[in-house]
Amino acid sequence: MTHQYLLELASLMAIFSFGIVAPGADTAMVMRQAVVHGRRAAILTSFGIGTSLMFHVAYTILGLGLVISQSIMLFNLIKWAGVAYLIYIGIQALRAGSTSLDVSALGDKQELSRQSTVKGFVLGFMANALNPKPVFFFLSIFSTVVSHDTPASVKFAYGLVMAGCLIAWFVAMSFVLTIPRMRAIFQRSSKWINRASGMVFIAFGLKLAAQKAS
Repeated sequence: MTHQYLLELASLMAIFSFGIVAPGADTAMVMRQAVVHGRRAAILTSFGIGTSLMFHVAYTILGLGLVISQSIMLFNLIKWAGVAYLIYIGIQALRAGSTSLDVSALGDKQELSRQSTVKGFVLGFMANALNPKPVFFFLSIFSTVVSHDTPASVKFAYGLVMAGCLIAWFVAMSFVLTIPRMRAIFQRSSKWINRASGMVFIAFGLKLAAQKAS
């Protein structure tokens, strides 16, 4: 049984790791916090984003549990919708191209404005909590990868692992993106990161579709 949980976690992380590395709105927010308010504010915002992830995971797990208890057919429809969403975001990532990380309009790095601890954390939490994209993302990967027989406690443990990885990534970004040379390298690599992410999302979606085909 432990082997099954490890396989589920590995499958989740295979998708999620590309999801967090691909440049997006959260990356832009952490970068802006680092440039305008300093690394401390960016790190606090990173923890806010990671904590918000657990909010998404919690209602995803509880919601799927309710659906399963009411209708297996509806649950299967959600699974297929999840497969479709993975393929969709894969195509979007392939078409995304390079991500601009121009900070010229964000203010002078040498004139940082102080931001409170609470505000830095809440900014990251609310921005992620109110973003509709994580709703579909977690609904899709949990409904397609995690068995409905997996205990809720184990599913929450998956969420904690993902939240920890997300926080670690953005804390690292808080340092990296304030270094002009590293920011330039990241921007040049963003096109290939998006392409790799797109191929992984599409491949995983097609694999799941084939596995579920009757």
